[in-house]
Amino acid sequence: MNAQPHAAAAHPYDEVILVLDFGSQTTQLIARRIREVGVCSWMVAPDISAEEVRRYNPKGLVLSGGPASVYVGESPHCDPKIFDLGIPVLGICYGMQETCRVFGCDVAGSEHREFGRALLEINDSTGLLNAIPSRTTVWMSHGDHVQGLDANFEALASTATCTHAAVRHRERPIYAVQFHPEVTHTPHGVDIFRNFAYEICGCHGTWRMADFMTEEIERIRERVGKSRVVCGLSGGVDSSVAAALLANAIGDRLSCIFVDNGLLRKNERQLVESTFRDHFDVDLHVVDAAAQFLGDLAGIDDPQEKRRRIGHRFIDIFKTESAHLDDAHFLAQGTLYPDVIESGHGHAGNSANIKLHHNVGGLPAELGFELVEPLRDLFKDEVRQLGEVLGLPQQIIWRHPFPGPGLAVRVLGEVTEPKLAVLRECDEILLEEIIAANLYRSTSQVFAVLLPVQSVGVMGDGRTYENVVAIRAVETQDFMTADWARIPFDVLATISNRIINEVRGVNRVVYDISSKPPATIEWE
Repeated sequence: MNAQPHAAAAHPYDEVILVLDFGSQTTQLIARRIREVGVCSWMVAPDISAEEVRRYNPKGLVLSGGPASVYVGESPHCDPKIFDLGIPVLGICYGMQETCRVFGCDVAGSEHREFGRALLEINDSTGLLNAIPSRTTVWMSHGDHVQGLDANFEALASTATCTHAAVRHRERPIYAVQFHPEVTHTPHGVDIFRNFAYEICGCHGTWRMADFMTEEIERIRERVGKSRVVCGLSGGVDSSVAAALLANAIGDRLSCIFVDNGLLRKNERQLVESTFRDHFDVDLHVVDAAAQFLGDLAGIDDPQEKRRRIGHRFIDIFKTESAHLDDAHFLAQGTLYPDVIESGHGHAGNSANIKLHHNVGGLPAELGFELVEPLRDLFKDEVRQLGEVLGLPQQIIWRHPFPGPGLAVRVLGEVTEPKLAVLRECDEILLEEIIAANLYRSTSQVFAVLLPVQSVGVMGDGRTYENVVAIRAVETQDFMTADWARIPFDVLATISNRIINEVRGVNRVVYDISSKPPATIEWE
């Protein structure tokens, strides 16, 4: 399941489906959906040779989507010989176009591009589309399409503007769909992957998260050897699960460093210290570096520059703090796959860069550390599953995500201590009311954002001109896509009234009703 898996001949699973990554923002979602149905899945380079594929002995192959056009000269292409291996194939979006191109079908730009939900009309509900409703919603995101099928293929389904929305080869176990079954906006997408894995590939669904834990522990031990690992502990679920996994793998050769960067939520440092000194039997170092971080951010309003400076300061601090630790050669981080994708580090190397994550992209060579990212191929909900397998307490496993750069990316514009103080108070009120309304577990992430604008208001008999705070609450399964949470109006009213009345300097509260995409979850 790793982006760079073990040697093919040595992999421990009887059932593996390989995903050829052509650079889509949602490629890893494909692997995730396959794992959901109990089959191990690994991402591999799109140009993997047929001979390399054969050594993996996979049950099936999936060709992902991608941003390129198959008829453009520099576009990535697969080895055509993979279709001669007799291994079932599922092409998705670009993967469909690439599959059909190899067999001589015509692929061209469409006059009617499809982006968003579309109604799929199924005319053959056997095999891949078995038990899928004859009319169902799917998610489209394409400008090219298969213009004409040759005699090798037959159409299984269509939309109003895409005649060949799903096809299959007449003689070989090769299927392709123009839509994206991997995203949650395609309600029966998991059913399609289940059909592919079970009906087409003959899998039985034997893979579990415990298998990942066992595999990853062995991989960490093999990679680290007798060296010490320094883990950046933030108190969030990602770094906590990473630390627990590392503790299981290497025991007392793990040292955790918690950095108070001055960008934390209210009382966050105290909570982290009390929780992790009691729960983890590890070497914990707490560093007060607020002045350094805030100094770096003075006068900076560009979000990418904020993240870059925060990342560099983290590196400097880890270098200083770990200098006295014997045999510390590795730095562990709780990087998740959505971070990797949004930073443009997809396996195919041509994913778009959406935002810079301070813990993605490796470390400078002069630092002297090698990077260990044991959660790099997981999504948030999978990390929580792993946390449960590792036996972490529920209050840690179910904490809402908090960004590595902290409140710096929730104070839009220049970051100052007065602005942070305002935001901390707003955020605390927000979370108090969300918890009181029993909405914390039903929402995936809830936070306040201090906007770089002021608005006119009236308090008492006087005119005010003060800050605007935005409330963001989303629901999601994987954090690759998300919808805004329908918080009851009375709860929102209570939140707004408390913030305006209790936090000096705020006279307006607004609610963000943007989905991801097109927006991201964080504002910066």
